[in-house]
Amino acid sequence: MDTPHSISLRLEHIISYADEGRIVPVPFEVSQHLQVLRVHMEVAAPNGQSAVIDLGIADPERVRGWSGGARTEFMIGTREATPGYLAGAIAPGTWSVLLGAYRIPEDGCMVTLFIELQPAAARWLKGDLHVHTFHSDGVYSPQETVDLAKDIGLDFLAFTDHNTVSQNRVFLETGDLIVIPGMELTTYNGHANLLGSSDPLHDFRVASQEELYERAEEAHLANAKIVINHPHDDTYPGCKWGYGFDWEFDWIEVWNGPWRPYNQLTLEWWQQQLASGKRLVAVGGSDTHRPHPYVCHGMPTNWVFTSDHTAEGILAAINDGKVFISFSPQGPTIDLRCGFAMMGSVVSRSVAQDVEVSVAAANPGDRVRIVTELGTECECVVRAGETQCAIAFDARERLFCRVEVWRYFEEVQQTLMAGLCNPIYFR
Repeated sequence: MDTPHSISLRLEHIISYADEGRIVPVPFEVSQHLQVLRVHMEVAAPNGQSAVIDLGIADPERVRGWSGGARTEFMIGTREATPGYLAGAIAPGTWSVLLGAYRIPEDGCMVTLFIELQPAAARWLKGDLHVHTFHSDGVYSPQETVDLAKDIGLDFLAFTDHNTVSQNRVFLETGDLIVIPGMELTTYNGHANLLGSSDPLHDFRVASQEELYERAEEAHLANAKIVINHPHDDTYPGCKWGYGFDWEFDWIEVWNGPWRPYNQLTLEWWQQQLASGKRLVAVGGSDTHRPHPYVCHGMPTNWVFTSDHTAEGILAAINDGKVFISFSPQGPTIDLRCGFAMMGSVVSRSVAQDVEVSVAAANPGDRVRIVTELGTECECVVRAGETQCAIAFDARERLFCRVEVWRYFEEVQQTLMAGLCNPIYFR
Protein backbone atom coordinates (compact mmCIF):
# COMPACT_ATOMS: atom_id res chain seq x y z
CA MET A 1 0.00 0.00 0.00
CA ASP A 2 1.29 3.47 -0.91
CA THR A 3 2.38 5.75 1.91
CA PRO A 4 -0.24 8.51 2.48
CA HIS A 5 0.82 12.05 1.59
CA SER A 6 2.21 14.18 4.40
CA ILE A 7 0.21 17.16 5.69
CA SER A 8 2.00 20.46 6.29
CA LEU A 9 0.78 23.09 8.78
CA ARG A 10 2.04 26.63 9.29
CA LEU A 11 1.05 28.24 12.58
CA GLU A 12 1.93 31.76 13.74
CA HIS A 13 1.75 32.89 17.32
CA ILE A 14 2.66 36.26 18.86
CA ILE A 15 4.49 36.04 22.18
CA SER A 16 4.14 39.27 24.15
CA TYR A 17 6.48 40.69 26.77
CA ALA A 18 3.76 39.87 29.35
CA ASP A 19 4.12 36.15 28.45
CA GLU A 20 7.71 36.01 29.74
CA GLY A 21 8.10 33.24 32.29
CA ARG A 22 5.10 31.30 30.94
CA ILE A 23 4.79 28.20 28.79
CA VAL A 24 2.36 29.01 26.00
CA PRO A 25 0.56 26.09 24.28
CA VAL A 26 -0.15 26.34 20.56
CA PRO A 27 -2.77 23.68 19.78
CA PHE A 28 -3.23 21.80 16.52
CA GLU A 29 -5.33 18.83 15.49
CA VAL A 30 -4.11 15.36 14.52
CA SER A 31 -6.97 13.65 12.69
CA GLN A 32 -5.47 10.18 12.20
CA HIS A 33 -2.68 7.95 13.45
CA LEU A 34 0.70 9.23 12.31
CA GLN A 35 3.98 7.54 11.57
CA VAL A 36 6.07 10.69 12.08
CA LEU A 37 5.46 14.21 13.42
CA ARG A 38 8.03 16.96 12.77
CA VAL A 39 8.16 20.51 14.17
CA HIS A 40 10.42 23.37 13.10
CA MET A 41 10.32 26.75 14.87
CA GLU A 42 11.41 30.17 13.65
CA VAL A 43 11.43 33.24 15.92
CA ALA A 44 11.42 36.85 14.68
CA ALA A 45 11.63 39.93 16.93
CA PRO A 46 11.25 43.52 15.67
CA ASN A 47 14.09 46.02 15.24
CA GLY A 48 16.80 43.37 15.44
CA GLN A 49 15.99 42.51 19.04
CA SER A 50 16.67 38.97 20.28
CA ALA A 51 14.23 36.53 21.83
CA VAL A 52 14.73 33.10 23.39
CA ILE A 53 11.85 30.64 23.06
CA ASP A 54 12.04 27.18 24.61
CA LEU A 55 10.42 24.29 22.72
CA GLY A 56 8.41 21.19 23.61
CA ILE A 57 5.22 19.32 22.79
CA ALA A 58 2.25 17.65 24.47
CA ASP A 59 -0.10 15.00 23.10
CA PRO A 60 -3.75 14.77 24.25
CA GLU A 61 -2.70 12.91 27.41
CA ARG A 62 0.75 14.08 28.48
CA VAL A 63 3.89 16.08 27.67
CA ARG A 64 5.84 14.11 25.05
CA GLY A 65 9.07 16.09 25.04
CA TRP A 66 10.97 19.20 25.97
CA SER A 67 14.25 20.54 24.65
CA GLY A 68 14.16 24.03 26.11
CA GLY A 69 16.36 26.41 24.16
CA ALA A 70 18.66 23.65 22.93
CA ARG A 71 16.70 22.96 19.72
CA THR A 72 14.54 24.70 17.17
CA GLU A 73 13.22 21.48 15.65
CA PHE A 74 12.44 17.90 16.58
CA MET A 75 10.69 14.77 15.35
CA ILE A 76 8.59 12.10 17.03
CA GLY A 77 8.06 8.72 15.40
CA THR A 78 6.41 5.52 16.49
CA ARG A 79 9.81 3.82 16.81
CA GLU A 80 12.29 6.65 17.41
CA ALA A 81 12.40 10.32 18.34
CA THR A 82 14.76 13.26 18.78
CA PRO A 83 16.57 13.05 22.16
CA GLY A 84 14.37 14.62 24.81
CA TYR A 85 11.19 13.42 23.11
CA LEU A 86 9.23 10.19 23.54
CA ALA A 87 8.68 7.85 20.61
CA GLY A 88 5.44 5.86 20.48
CA ALA A 89 1.91 6.06 19.20
CA ILE A 90 0.98 9.37 17.57
CA ALA A 91 -2.75 9.23 18.15
CA PRO A 92 -5.56 11.48 16.88
CA GLY A 93 -6.63 14.39 19.06
CA THR A 94 -5.53 17.87 20.08
CA TRP A 95 -1.76 18.22 20.38
CA SER A 96 0.06 21.39 21.47
CA VAL A 97 3.48 22.77 20.68
CA LEU A 98 4.78 24.20 23.96
CA LEU A 99 6.53 27.57 23.68
CA GLY A 100 8.53 28.60 26.72
CA ALA A 101 8.74 32.42 26.85
CA TYR A 102 12.22 32.64 28.37
CA ARG A 103 13.56 35.99 27.16
CA ILE A 104 11.07 38.24 25.41
CA PRO A 105 11.76 41.80 24.15
CA GLU A 106 9.40 44.58 25.14
CA ASP A 107 7.85 44.59 21.66
CA GLY A 108 7.26 40.83 21.79
CA CYS A 109 8.10 38.40 18.99
CA MET A 110 6.49 36.28 16.31
CA VAL A 111 6.90 32.50 16.45
CA THR A 112 6.25 30.57 13.24
CA LEU A 113 5.80 26.81 13.51
CA PHE A 114 6.14 24.50 10.55
CA ILE A 115 4.54 21.15 11.41
CA GLU A 116 4.69 18.08 9.18
CA LEU A 117 2.23 15.26 9.82
CA GLN A 118 3.13 11.99 8.12
CA PRO A 119 0.20 9.56 8.32
CA ALA A 120 0.95 5.93 8.99
CA ALA A 121 0.18 3.59 6.12
CA ALA A 122 -2.24 0.84 7.07
CA ARG A 123 -0.67 -2.50 6.21
CA TRP A 124 -0.44 -6.10 7.33
CA LEU A 125 2.10 -6.67 10.10
CA LYS A 126 3.04 -10.25 10.90
CA GLY A 127 4.20 -11.70 14.16
CA ASP A 128 4.18 -14.34 16.87
CA LEU A 129 2.11 -13.81 20.04
CA HIS A 130 3.42 -16.73 22.13
CA VAL A 131 7.15 -17.40 22.64
CA HIS A 132 9.39 -18.33 25.58
CA THR A 133 12.97 -17.46 26.50
CA PHE A 134 15.44 -18.62 29.13
CA HIS A 135 13.66 -16.33 31.58
CA SER A 136 11.36 -19.35 32.06
CA ASP A 137 11.72 -22.76 30.40
CA GLY A 138 12.99 -21.72 26.95
CA VAL A 139 16.58 -21.94 25.79
CA TYR A 140 16.83 -18.73 23.74
CA SER A 141 17.81 -15.37 25.20
CA PRO A 142 15.42 -12.47 24.48
CA GLN A 143 17.97 -11.00 22.03
CA GLU A 144 18.37 -14.34 20.25
CA THR A 145 14.59 -14.55 19.99
CA VAL A 146 14.40 -11.06 18.49
CA ASP A 147 17.14 -11.89 15.99
CA LEU A 148 15.44 -15.14 14.96
CA ALA A 149 12.12 -13.32 14.49
CA LYS A 150 13.78 -10.67 12.30
CA ASP A 151 15.54 -13.34 10.25
CA ILE A 152 12.20 -14.89 9.24
CA GLY A 153 10.63 -11.54 8.42
CA LEU A 154 8.37 -10.97 11.42
CA ASP A 155 7.29 -7.43 12.29
CA PHE A 156 6.33 -8.07 15.92
CA LEU A 157 6.88 -10.54 18.72
CA ALA A 158 5.35 -11.08 22.18
CA PHE A 159 7.43 -12.38 25.08
CA THR A 160 5.24 -14.69 27.19
CA ASP A 161 7.46 -16.41 29.72
CA HIS A 162 5.74 -18.41 32.45
CA ASN A 163 4.72 -16.39 35.54
CA THR A 164 7.54 -13.87 35.20
CA VAL A 165 8.11 -10.43 33.68
CA SER A 166 11.90 -10.20 33.93
CA GLN A 167 12.12 -10.77 30.15
CA ASN A 168 10.30 -7.44 29.69
CA ARG A 169 13.06 -5.52 31.49
CA VAL A 170 15.95 -6.56 29.26
CA PHE A 171 17.46 -3.96 26.92
CA LEU A 172 17.14 -5.24 23.36
CA GLU A 173 18.46 -4.18 19.96
CA THR A 174 15.15 -4.59 18.14
CA GLY A 175 15.59 -2.43 15.03
CA ASP A 176 12.25 -2.41 13.21
CA LEU A 177 10.85 -5.33 15.20
CA ILE A 178 8.02 -4.35 17.57
CA VAL A 179 8.23 -6.15 20.92
CA ILE A 180 4.99 -6.69 22.83
CA PRO A 181 5.55 -7.23 26.56
CA GLY A 182 3.65 -10.00 28.29
CA MET A 183 3.68 -13.12 30.38
CA GLU A 184 1.95 -16.48 30.35
CA LEU A 185 -0.16 -16.88 33.48
CA THR A 186 0.55 -20.54 34.14
CA THR A 187 -1.63 -22.40 36.62
CA TYR A 188 -2.13 -26.08 37.33
CA ASN A 189 -5.53 -25.73 35.67
CA GLY A 190 -4.68 -23.94 32.43
CA HIS A 191 -2.62 -21.17 30.84
CA ALA A 192 -3.44 -17.63 29.64
CA ASN A 193 -1.29 -14.99 27.97
CA LEU A 194 -1.39 -11.43 29.32
CA LEU A 195 -0.28 -9.19 26.45
CA GLY A 196 0.59 -5.51 26.34
CA SER A 197 1.75 -4.86 29.89
CA SER A 198 5.32 -5.21 31.10
CA ASP A 199 4.10 -6.00 34.63
CA PRO A 200 0.47 -7.22 34.54
CA LEU A 201 0.41 -9.07 37.88
CA HIS A 202 2.04 -8.69 41.26
CA ASP A 203 1.24 -12.31 42.16
CA PHE A 204 0.68 -15.06 39.58
CA ARG A 205 -0.67 -17.67 42.01
CA VAL A 206 -4.16 -18.92 41.12
CA ALA A 207 -5.76 -21.77 43.03
CA SER A 208 -9.46 -21.01 42.59
CA GLN A 209 -11.99 -19.46 40.23
CA GLU A 210 -12.24 -16.43 42.52
CA GLU A 211 -8.47 -15.87 42.40
CA LEU A 212 -8.61 -16.12 38.60
CA TYR A 213 -11.21 -13.33 38.53
CA GLU A 214 -8.97 -11.21 40.77
CA ARG A 215 -5.91 -11.75 38.56
CA ALA A 216 -7.93 -11.00 35.43
CA GLU A 217 -9.17 -7.72 36.90
CA GLU A 218 -5.62 -6.73 37.88
CA ALA A 219 -4.30 -7.58 34.40
CA HIS A 220 -7.03 -5.56 32.71
CA LEU A 221 -6.32 -2.58 34.96
CA ALA A 222 -2.70 -2.85 33.76
CA ASN A 223 -4.01 -2.61 30.15
CA ALA A 224 -3.23 -6.23 29.31
CA LYS A 225 -5.24 -8.33 26.87
CA ILE A 226 -6.03 -11.82 28.17
CA VAL A 227 -5.79 -14.82 25.84
CA ILE A 228 -6.80 -18.33 26.87
CA ASN A 229 -4.03 -20.54 25.48
CA HIS A 230 -4.36 -24.02 23.95
CA PRO A 231 -7.60 -24.63 25.94
CA HIS A 232 -8.05 -28.25 24.79
CA ASP A 233 -4.40 -29.35 25.10
CA ASP A 234 -4.21 -32.41 27.35
CA THR A 235 -0.65 -33.30 26.28
CA TYR A 236 0.72 -32.43 29.72
CA PRO A 237 -1.07 -32.04 33.06
CA GLY A 238 -2.24 -28.47 33.62
CA CYS A 239 -2.18 -27.33 29.98
CA LYS A 240 -5.91 -27.87 29.34
CA TRP A 241 -8.11 -24.98 30.40
CA GLY A 242 -10.14 -25.97 33.44
CA TYR A 243 -11.64 -22.71 34.71
CA GLY A 244 -14.46 -22.48 32.20
CA PHE A 245 -15.13 -19.72 29.71
CA ASP A 246 -17.68 -17.62 31.56
CA TRP A 247 -15.34 -14.83 32.69
CA GLU A 248 -13.76 -11.67 31.32
CA PHE A 249 -11.07 -12.83 28.90
CA ASP A 250 -10.38 -11.15 25.55
CA TRP A 251 -9.22 -13.62 22.89
CA ILE A 252 -8.85 -17.35 22.32
CA GLU A 253 -5.71 -19.08 21.03
CA VAL A 254 -7.26 -21.30 18.39
CA TRP A 255 -3.95 -22.26 16.82
CA ASN A 256 -1.03 -23.30 19.02
CA GLY A 257 2.15 -24.52 17.29
CA PRO A 258 1.71 -27.10 14.52
CA TRP A 259 -1.90 -27.98 13.69
CA ARG A 260 -2.76 -30.80 16.09
CA PRO A 261 -5.93 -32.54 17.29
CA TYR A 262 -6.35 -30.22 20.26
CA ASN A 263 -6.28 -27.20 17.90
CA GLN A 264 -9.08 -28.84 15.95
CA LEU A 265 -11.10 -29.17 19.15
CA THR A 266 -10.58 -25.48 19.91
CA LEU A 267 -11.57 -24.56 16.35
CA GLU A 268 -14.80 -26.52 16.75
CA TRP A 269 -15.46 -24.84 20.12
CA TRP A 270 -14.83 -21.40 18.60
CA GLN A 271 -17.19 -22.20 15.72
CA GLN A 272 -19.90 -23.07 18.26
CA GLN A 273 -19.37 -19.74 20.04
CA LEU A 274 -19.68 -17.81 16.78
CA ALA A 275 -22.75 -19.78 15.75
CA SER A 276 -24.39 -18.90 19.08
CA GLY A 277 -23.97 -15.20 18.27
CA LYS A 278 -20.80 -14.44 20.21
CA ARG A 279 -18.02 -12.36 18.69
CA LEU A 280 -14.69 -13.74 19.89
CA VAL A 281 -11.30 -12.97 18.36
CA ALA A 282 -9.12 -15.95 17.45
CA VAL A 283 -5.32 -15.74 17.45
CA GLY A 284 -2.38 -18.10 17.15
CA GLY A 285 1.05 -18.57 18.71
CA SER A 286 4.02 -20.82 18.10
CA ASP A 287 4.67 -21.53 21.81
CA THR A 288 8.33 -21.96 20.87
CA HIS A 289 10.72 -22.94 23.67
CA ARG A 290 13.73 -24.49 21.92
CA PRO A 291 14.91 -25.72 18.51
CA HIS A 292 12.37 -28.14 17.03
CA PRO A 293 11.65 -29.25 13.46
CA TYR A 294 7.97 -28.22 13.63
CA VAL A 295 7.59 -25.94 16.67
CA CYS A 296 9.29 -22.81 15.37
CA HIS A 297 8.99 -19.04 15.71
CA GLY A 298 6.29 -17.69 13.43
CA MET A 299 4.57 -21.06 13.01
CA PRO A 300 1.81 -20.00 13.02
CA THR A 301 2.00 -16.30 12.15
CA ASN A 302 -0.60 -13.67 13.04
CA TRP A 303 -1.20 -11.06 10.30
CA VAL A 304 -2.62 -7.83 11.75
CA PHE A 305 -3.94 -4.91 9.69
CA THR A 306 -3.15 -1.56 11.31
CA SER A 307 -1.89 1.94 10.60
CA ASP A 308 -0.58 2.26 14.17
CA HIS A 309 2.72 0.41 14.04
CA THR A 310 3.23 0.10 17.79
CA ALA A 311 2.53 -2.64 20.33
CA GLU A 312 -0.58 -0.75 21.40
CA GLY A 313 -1.74 -0.35 17.81
CA ILE A 314 -1.24 -4.03 17.02
CA LEU A 315 -3.20 -5.15 20.08
CA ALA A 316 -6.00 -2.67 19.31
CA ALA A 317 -6.28 -3.99 15.75
CA ILE A 318 -6.38 -7.59 16.99
CA ASN A 319 -9.10 -6.62 19.44
CA ASP A 320 -11.06 -5.31 16.43
CA GLY A 321 -10.71 -8.70 14.74
CA LYS A 322 -8.43 -7.44 11.96
CA VAL A 323 -6.26 -10.53 12.09
CA PHE A 324 -5.76 -13.78 10.23
CA ILE A 325 -3.38 -16.66 10.89
CA SER A 326 -1.13 -18.56 8.49
CA PHE A 327 0.97 -21.62 9.18
CA SER A 328 4.18 -19.69 8.41
CA PRO A 329 5.41 -16.14 7.70
CA GLN A 330 5.24 -16.99 3.98
CA GLY A 331 1.46 -17.36 4.05
CA PRO A 332 -0.99 -18.19 2.69
CA THR A 333 -2.57 -14.74 3.01
CA ILE A 334 -6.31 -14.13 3.30
CA ASP A 335 -8.29 -11.05 2.31
CA LEU A 336 -11.96 -11.14 3.37
CA ARG A 337 -14.13 -8.18 2.31
CA CYS A 338 -17.74 -7.10 2.14
CA GLY A 339 -17.75 -3.83 0.24
CA PHE A 340 -15.36 -1.60 2.19
CA ALA A 341 -15.65 -3.76 5.33
CA MET A 342 -12.93 -6.26 6.21
CA MET A 343 -12.53 -9.09 8.70
CA GLY A 344 -13.55 -8.03 12.19
CA SER A 345 -16.18 -5.61 10.88
CA VAL A 346 -19.89 -5.70 11.64
CA VAL A 347 -22.00 -5.10 8.53
CA SER A 348 -25.70 -4.28 8.35
CA ARG A 349 -27.59 -6.78 6.23
CA SER A 350 -29.50 -3.89 4.66
CA VAL A 351 -26.34 -2.55 2.98
CA ALA A 352 -24.32 -5.77 2.69
CA GLN A 353 -22.87 -6.85 -0.62
CA ASP A 354 -21.41 -10.19 -1.59
CA VAL A 355 -18.52 -11.35 0.55
CA GLU A 356 -15.34 -11.51 -1.51
CA VAL A 357 -12.47 -13.80 -0.56
CA SER A 358 -8.99 -13.60 -2.02
CA VAL A 359 -6.28 -16.05 -0.99
CA ALA A 360 -2.69 -15.55 -2.17
CA ALA A 361 0.65 -17.28 -1.58
CA ALA A 362 -1.25 -20.57 -1.76
CA ASN A 363 -0.14 -23.93 -3.13
CA PRO A 364 -1.86 -25.81 -5.94
CA GLY A 365 -4.35 -28.17 -4.34
CA ASP A 366 -5.04 -25.93 -1.32
CA ARG A 367 -8.72 -25.97 -0.37
CA VAL A 368 -10.24 -22.58 0.46
CA ARG A 369 -13.44 -22.86 2.47
CA ILE A 370 -16.05 -20.25 3.35
CA VAL A 371 -17.54 -21.05 6.75
CA THR A 372 -20.69 -19.60 8.35
CA GLU A 373 -22.82 -20.68 11.30
CA LEU A 374 -24.15 -23.39 8.98
CA GLY A 375 -20.66 -24.82 8.51
CA THR A 376 -18.68 -24.98 5.26
CA GLU A 377 -20.88 -23.48 2.56
CA CYS A 378 -18.42 -23.02 -0.29
CA GLU A 379 -15.07 -24.47 -1.30
CA CYS A 380 -12.52 -23.61 -3.98
CA VAL A 381 -9.46 -25.68 -4.88
CA VAL A 382 -6.37 -23.78 -6.03
CA ARG A 383 -5.66 -25.00 -9.53
CA ALA A 384 -2.42 -26.51 -10.76
CA GLY A 385 0.18 -23.89 -11.61
CA GLU A 386 -1.58 -21.17 -9.59
CA THR A 387 -0.93 -19.61 -6.17
CA GLN A 388 -4.18 -17.74 -5.58
CA CYS A 389 -7.92 -18.22 -5.45
CA ALA A 390 -10.91 -15.85 -5.41
CA ILE A 391 -14.50 -16.56 -4.33
CA ALA A 392 -17.66 -14.46 -4.08
CA PHE A 393 -20.41 -15.56 -1.72
CA ASP A 394 -23.78 -14.09 -0.66
CA ALA A 395 -23.68 -14.21 3.16
CA ARG A 396 -26.31 -11.55 3.88
CA GLU A 397 -28.63 -13.99 5.63
CA ARG A 398 -25.83 -15.29 7.84
CA LEU A 399 -24.51 -14.32 11.29
CA PHE A 400 -20.90 -14.35 10.17
CA CYS A 401 -18.55 -15.45 7.44
CA ARG A 402 -14.94 -16.59 7.83
CA VAL A 403 -12.31 -18.44 5.77
CA GLU A 404 -10.17 -21.53 6.22
CA VAL A 405 -7.34 -22.79 3.98
CA TRP A 406 -6.43 -26.47 4.17
CA ARG A 407 -3.27 -28.00 2.68
CA TYR A 408 -1.80 -31.45 2.25
CA PHE A 409 1.67 -31.51 3.83
CA GLU A 410 3.94 -34.17 2.38
CA GLU A 411 6.25 -34.00 5.41
CA VAL A 412 3.62 -35.49 7.69
CA GLN A 413 1.32 -36.95 5.00
CA GLN A 414 -1.70 -35.14 6.42
CA THR A 415 -4.13 -32.44 5.37
CA LEU A 416 -3.79 -29.64 7.95
CA MET A 417 -4.84 -26.06 8.48
CA ALA A 418 -2.71 -23.61 6.47
CA GLY A 419 -4.71 -20.41 7.00
CA LEU A 420 -7.60 -19.13 9.12
CA CYS A 421 -9.20 -15.71 9.48
CA ASN A 422 -11.52 -13.92 11.86
CA PRO A 423 -15.06 -13.34 10.61
CA ILE A 424 -17.02 -10.52 9.10
CA TYR A 425 -20.21 -10.31 11.18
CA PHE A 426 -23.72 -9.41 9.98
CA ARG A 427 -26.54 -7.82 11.92
